[in-house]
Amino acid sequence: MEKIFIDGAPAAIGPYCHAVKTGNLVFCSGQTPLDPDTMKIVGPTIEEQTRRVLENITTVLNGIGLELKDIVKTTVFLKSMDDFKGMNGVYAEMFDGHTPARSAIAVKQNPLDAMVEIAKSCGILSVLFTLKQTWPILHCSFFSFLVS
Repeated sequence: MEKIFIDGAPAAIGPYCHAVKTGNLVFCSGQTPLDPDTMKIVGPTIEEQTRRVLENITTVLNGIGLELKDIVKTTVFLKSMDDFKGMNGVYAEMFDGHTPARSAIAVKQNPLDAMVEIAKSCGILSVLFTLKQTWPILHCSFFSFLVS
């Protein structure tokens, strides 16, 4: 297991790293709408905050040679489901046609009281396609367990 810390991404606000690589999978910590220079939440709207979250995610992914299109699963934590439409619009724009599996849930509060936080998992697709072709049913169950 390799712990990953990325220059240019917001510093962790607790005892965790930006990502962990194990085998052919990368599990990334959730990102909030922090400006990496000031460590302050950016923007008063869900659209601004979602954009910053996805920019922070992109910084982490680029730091390990990946892109948004390499994400296989995201979990979106919203302060209010009333913000779903605004988050979804920016999310769709920035993912540019890529549609990873996703869960979106409302939470009472996160540590920084942000309107949105997104966690994600990535995989090396050639390995995943090999597993899928070899064990199609096992692949679905096994992979869902690993990335959830």
